[in-house]
Amino acid sequence: MARVKGAMMTRKRRNKTLKLAKGYFGSKHKLFKTAKEAVMKSGQYAYIGRKQRKRDFRRIWITRISAACKINGMNYSTFINGLKKAGVGMNRKMLAEIAVSDAEGFAKLCETAKEALQ
Repeated sequence: MARVKGAMMTRKRRNKTLKLAKGYFGSKHKLFKTAKEAVMKSGQYAYIGRKQRKRDFRRIWITRISAACKINGMNYSTFINGLKKAGVGMNRKMLAEIAVSDAEGFAKLCETAKEALQ
């Protein structure tokens, strides 16, 4: 049986990793071994970052809603509780968008929440 030489596939595999490491500092974008380590680590950071992004956005939305609630004389927890009791099924992303762009609409939501709590 003839011997199989793997130079082409090895080169392809290495070039794929080096292409992913394009723009990295120092020898991390030139040397295969360090590039492979850097690409693996950046892949871990990217995976973790996709989870953290969801948490970060939720935190931003809650902060914006809380600030708008304080303007209307409520705090965040009573506002959310009032909305749930009033049967308003709006998510935090939409509430934050209304708080930023439509102050009068958010004030009406605060009144609805206050009425539901009484």
